[in-house]
Amino acid sequence: MSPIFVRPVREQLEHDRLIRFLQVRYKRKFEAAINVGDERVVPVKIGAGTFFPDLILTAGKKLAGLVEVETGESVNNLEAMAQWTHFSRARVPFHLYVPVSGFDAARRLCDANGARPSEIWTYRPTHDGFDLVRSFQDASSARAAANENGPAARPAAKSAAAKPAKPAKSKPEPKPKPDAKPKPDAKAKRPVAKAKPAAKPARRK
Repeated sequence: MSPIFVRPVREQLEHDRLIRFLQVRYKRKFEAAINVGDERVVPVKIGAGTFFPDLILTAGKKLAGLVEVETGESVNNLEAMAQWTHFSRARVPFHLYVPVSGFDAARRLCDANGARPSEIWTYRPTHDGFDLVRSFQDASSARAAANENGPAARPAAKSAAAKPAKPAKSKPEPKPKPDAKPKPDAKAKRPVAKAKPAAKPARRK
């Protein structure tokens, strides 16, 4: 059982409401069982201990993740030692939810106790649910999730800048052949030779 035996009534109601809110969200991808309020329905064995996280995520019959919701009063050193450190060793993603005001304290407690949540989410109640923000994600956990979902899409390789096309070498236009000299018309009249003057008659002696 958690070291936090009694929460203020208002915090306990908010805590239980967030668990049910998260159950609906996680059911889109997993089977999500909950241990809400004083109920201890779904146990998880980690090492030699048995624990009751707020949400237990499974895919088929395989454990897929653990979720723990904390309130302002339960973000403390006892809770970090008793639960967070163990949930971090379960070899499945561990998601920790804390109030917005408790994020810095949660980070310090994780570092001090060697707890390594896959993600830390902050929450703030709204009129119709909760405003959730993923404030921390472990890099190794993100890589593992990417591997499970397949290789990340790589940005398309930048295509090499198209080189300006060289203008095609056009063959020089053939020079027009000089018009062939017109052949003389065979029928054309030849120039008439000038007649020589008639020889003068020889004088008689």
